[in-house]
Amino acid sequence: MAWKLFVTGSTGYIGGDALYAIVDAHPEYEVTCLVRNADKGAQVASQYPRVKLVYGDLDSTDLLEREAKVADVVLHCAHADHYASAVALTTGLSAHSSESPGFLIHTSGTGILMFGDVERKSYGEASTKIFDDWDNINEVTSIPDFASHRDVDKVVLGAGKEHEKTIKTAIVCPPTIYGTGRGPGNQRSHQVYEMARCTLERKEGFQVGAGETHWTNVHVHDLSDCYLKLVEEAAQGGGKATWGMEGYYFTEHADHVWGDVSHLVAAAAHKQGLIPSDKVVSIGKEEADKLTRAGSLLWGANSRCKAIRAKKLLGWTPKSRSLQDEIPDIVAGEAKKLGLIQGHAVKAAG
Repeated sequence: MAWKLFVTGSTGYIGGDALYAIVDAHPEYEVTCLVRNADKGAQVASQYPRVKLVYGDLDSTDLLEREAKVADVVLHCAHADHYASAVALTTGLSAHSSESPGFLIHTSGTGILMFGDVERKSYGEASTKIFDDWDNINEVTSIPDFASHRDVDKVVLGAGKEHEKTIKTAIVCPPTIYGTGRGPGNQRSHQVYEMARCTLERKEGFQVGAGETHWTNVHVHDLSDCYLKLVEEAAQGGGKATWGMEGYYFTEHADHVWGDVSHLVAAAAHKQGLIPSDKVVSIGKEEADKLTRAGSLLWGANSRCKAIRAKKLLGWTPKSRSLQDEIPDIVAGEAKKLGLIQGHAVKAAG
């Protein structure tokens, strides 16, 4: 029988690119995707005509539970904070037998590591704290309950512990993601792209506070390679991967300081003739949050980690070009969306 994979978030940025990588590597898998409506279904079907579609959303908990019961593995990329869907998927997977356990690969995010700055109400200041997913994995899986994504992480971790013989869980925790996605729907990331958009609209570069906060980053193609490797290990009955309480995978490639990114974005925008200077000004929490939802955290809180587990166990090796090299293209892409520069087709026609 064909190996069965159930995917949520297939028209989203993360899930769409992961789906591309998995189907490209394993066309023999029997893949089912959750889609919200006919338009979303058409997007998936046009790129993957052999993929089965089921219609619903993350609140369709009966549907999610049924699909999880018949899937060998669930790749959950739709929402890191949707509690009910996580419960439904783990409930469905826990109905598997110990001879043929179900696997859940859940997507969280390193925003979970911002809790220290959130508690201190600190924005734009550096932190020396670096989390890792190997030597100090217990610290990562027991962070305070008020941290972002923590309530859903606990559902996944708890299911893997309570039903360890019938459900094997892994949490993939990506940082700032960049690069053009290859999926059938959204191909744009958020943090750096929103910074570029806001810089262009303001016609001025900006940073939150002193701009000294650290994050880590990964190209979306490299992130998808980690998902692919975990799916392949699941197909081998678990393979070399760790699951359950130690099945937690950071996916960082490199570190960045948000003030440095602000300057690179402003410099690229100025070089492309989109803003009058490459000057960067400091803004506060309230202004950052007006520019984009939770902007003070996305650009002004620290989230530092080391991805050891995927590299050590799965041989995961990020290979794509750096965030710094990608920034000019990010700025140009946002300028095109805003109508500030013409695309190739418009130039050719005009």
